[in-house]
Amino acid sequence: MSHILKTYDLDRLAIATVASHTALQILRGAKKYGFRTIAVARGEETARFYRQFSFVDEVWTADFSNFRKVAERLASSNAVLIPHGSYVEYVGWRQALEAPVPTLGCRELLRWEADQFKKMSLLEKAGIPIPKIYRSAEEAEGPVIVKLFGAKGGRGYFVARDRGELARRLAAVSEPYIVQEYLFGVPAYYHYFASPVYSRVEIFGADIRYESNVDGRTFGWAEPTFVVVGNLPLVLRESLLPRIQDYGERFAKAVEEVVGCRMAGPYCLESIIKDDMSIVVFEFSGRIVAGTNIYMGYGSPYSVLYFDRPMDMGERIAHEIREAVKIGKLEHLFT
Repeated sequence: MSHILKTYDLDRLAIATVASHTALQILRGAKKYGFRTIAVARGEETARFYRQFSFVDEVWTADFSNFRKVAERLASSNAVLIPHGSYVEYVGWRQALEAPVPTLGCRELLRWEADQFKKMSLLEKAGIPIPKIYRSAEEAEGPVIVKLFGAKGGRGYFVARDRGELARRLAAVSEPYIVQEYLFGVPAYYHYFASPVYSRVEIFGADIRYESNVDGRTFGWAEPTFVVVGNLPLVLRESLLPRIQDYGERFAKAVEEVVGCRMAGPYCLESIIKDDMSIVVFEFSGRIVAGTNIYMGYGSPYSVLYFDRPMDMGERIAHEIREAVKIGKLEHLFT
């Protein structure tokens, strides 16, 4: 996208995103740093919600089945696009890869994120501990979790206690899936920011997902399900931070070496912490995650370590873009 960026008027740069997921903090942060802001909504009801906020300059409604037209309009509006989970799910990774608009981060990583087996292989190549993967019900040992491909927020995931239950339930699954060892411990999701401007990976926060029937008041009457309905803040034991930092840096290095593009912007590693304090990573998101919404407006508890002031992830993205413009590194952020 470097040839498109070279045509942009950097004094009138706009920051755009799909109106969902983390759009509020992304656009609020962009406006705080002086950028024009654009929200792209799938329907008028959603658009009406986003129009009430003064930090959103323009709200478009669009047909996401032909996102190329939207991307071309964004590019003609001097805009860069910030991807998030709803963008990946609504637009699809194929359209996202081809959209002719500068997109924050390693765009090729969206292809890897769409395939659970490619995701786990990348984590493994980074030297990060992962759960056991089973290719069939016959291979499975003990309880397992079955997860669908794509950014589905836990929709369609289920657990099986043994091979027989797994085989029966897999017979009804029509979408691509992966079977993983079910890990016992505390879930913890780590937010990172890869900064080409400062040449570092930052730990920026952590959260716990609040999931429907797993965390809801079902009293054992309902089948456990994993649909994410919200996020809870988490401050980690400080003794864990060096290892979490190491895993974040290993992941960024593996993306550059294996996927072929440099990490830029937010990403997340999703893990279970066992009672012996070992950390097993079962998922990654190669872009901003909804868990960063927990510190919107008052800042991540870890942001003060880097900037000596609180900053949320939306502001952190805008800060990086502003500084990249100043020093001529904008092309390092977008693909």
